[in-house]
Amino acid sequence: MSASESAPRYKLWVVGHKSFMKQQTAKLNHLRMAPRKVRLMATVIKGLSVNDAQAQLATNPKRASEPVLKLLQSAIANAVNNAKMDASKLIVKEIRVDGGPMLKRWLPRAQGRATPIQKKSSHITIVLEESDKVKAPRFTMAKKVEKITKSKAETIKKVAAKTEKAEKAEDKEAKTKTKTEKAEKTTKVAKEGTKRKMFQRKSI
Repeated sequence: MSASESAPRYKLWVVGHKSFMKQQTAKLNHLRMAPRKVRLMATVIKGLSVNDAQAQLATNPKRASEPVLKLLQSAIANAVNNAKMDASKLIVKEIRVDGGPMLKRWLPRAQGRATPIQKKSSHITIVLEESDKVKAPRFTMAKKVEKITKSKAETIKKVAAKTEKAEKAEDKEAKTKTKTEKAEKTTKVAKEGTKRKMFQRKSI
């Protein structure tokens, strides 16, 4: 009987065993972007702390950084609110980008030919984990200012114009009320004056 056969099997499990830490998973399915482009951002933030990952995604000009950042923020919110995890200890343990369904289209070209178009999509899975080795957060994330579109600007202008008209109408009503009150007062005073001036004979 060899030494390897005599050794207990449970030792193999003990060697490969790791201490259990809390994890939180978030998924984004059917993102209309090619997996190759999304993986460029996934490789950047893998293994980083949550604070560093957010800073990397917020400052990166690539188009895939915005949906990945939104997914990361959603995962952080789930971890803090649902699993009661500490946001300052979270790291990006795993981020996986899989290919989703592909839409096939055709682009007409010269001489009756057509070239195929592949509109690819992606499924993103991100796993956050608590770790005691995380350093103190180095970056403070600024709140994004909401962009005002043309339609919003037009609605704001319309509302402002309506409020101005209502205020002007109220001012006019107030002025007319004050004028009528003044006129009534002057007529009252004039009537009283005429009554005083009239001669009244004593009654016998």
